Amino acid sequence: MEILTIGGYEQVGKNMTAVKIKDDVFLFDMGLYLPVLVEQEEQDKQLKYTEDRLRSLGAIPNDLVLDKYGWKDKVRAIIIGHAHLDHVGGVPYMAHRYPKADIFGTPFTIEVLEFLLKDEKNSLPNRRRKISLDSSYIVHGKSGDYKVEFITSTHSTLQTSMVALHTPEGIFLYTLDFKFDNHPIIGSPPNYRRLQELGKKGVKAIVVDALYSDNERKTASERVARNMVEDAILSVRDRRSALFVTTFSSHIARIKSIVEFSNKLHRKPVFLGRSLNKYTKCAEQVGLASFRRQAIVCTYKREVNSFLKKLNKNKGQYLIICTGHQAEPGAILDRVSNDETPFRFQSGDNVIFASSVIPTPINIQAREKMDKNLRKKGVRIQTDVHVSGHGGREDLRDLIEYTKPENIIPSHGTIQQISPLIDLASEMGYKLGETSHLSSNGRLLKLI
Repeated sequence: MEILTIGGYEQVGKNMTAVKIKDDVFLFDMGLYLPVLVEQEEQDKQLKYTEDRLRSLGAIPNDLVLDKYGWKDKVRAIIIGHAHLDHVGGVPYMAHRYPKADIFGTPFTIEVLEFLLKDEKNSLPNRRRKISLDSSYIVHGKSGDYKVEFITSTHSTLQTSMVALHTPEGIFLYTLDFKFDNHPIIGSPPNYRRLQELGKKGVKAIVVDALYSDNERKTASERVARNMVEDAILSVRDRRSALFVTTFSSHIARIKSIVEFSNKLHRKPVFLGRSLNKYTKCAEQVGLASFRRQAIVCTYKREVNSFLKKLNKNKGQYLIICTGHQAEPGAILDRVSNDETPFRFQSGDNVIFASSVIPTPINIQAREKMDKNLRKKGVRIQTDVHVSGHGGREDLRDLIEYTKPENIIPSHGTIQQISPLIDLASEMGYKLGETSHLSSNGRLLKLI
């Protein structure tokens, strides 16, 4: 088994890994590096992306390394673990290089991919295959048949899976991204039994979401975040004030909670912007967002501005759900806070950040600037009404104990962020360079 760690091993995002067994190669994820795109969009909000442009920016994984090793024409499948852009966002620009490889994902993930392709007016020669959670598919390779298994996991978007590739050399297990949430708002808890079964069968190698491997905790359930959202929303009692809640557009469970507590507060929920429309529509199409029908949905700039003009006179009737919690340029909250829409924040209005700041310098600086601007207007702010979608150190300990992998490869962060998993692995009997491996982008690991 050879593993090429292409992206996501030196930064948060741009995730991609290749696994080779004899004459067959399998690709896991093709993600975007979002901070670089945020920076570009600050300079040019009308910027159109192409494959060449994204490569020059370093915004997609450098999969050209596959050509260097002679792997490109051996790719049999492209497997996407979940629907976040740092995992699926590069597919529209990269998958055409592997025209004979089918693209595998859960139904929600594939719906999001189709929406991305339509949005960017892109097409792909690759066949798309929707794989239900806790089911599998046989991929026919040159050197034999391989089972690709999608195992129920939990994260901050729908139908997130851990993917097991069953090979003659043992099981390769891909766990980007995950946490162990026993009380998810939508969907089932993780399939612990299957992970333990895989551990008994023999996991040759595991690529692990190690972003928070230094946090001495088990990450709290989304049920905790739901309680936090309830407290935050129901504390807004002034019917003369505006109420904006901003969160990740892909966090369907969080949006569901916001809608339900909006109704409890007797405010009509309103979705503003294309991104919220995209993800909630995809979720509705796979039967997981019936709550969307309770909301007013304003997608395009003219619709959004028309509603915001109306909002000035009827603040207490609505709860606005929008993007912009990272202070991304051009997002709804960014435009409203900078007085670029018909609505103007006034003293006593409310903004609830049902999210945390993604820990990159550009996001941290942008949010500090936005928060300062909102406070200057007298807006009441509630921040970090959120729990993470990434497992802490105790989740990682449990994952290793369940699956008993021969080799551990941390991913999904900078070297500083993912190296604490190496320390945890050492505590559990693994040896750096032998059975635990701190890799980097573009490095080839050969496992005996």
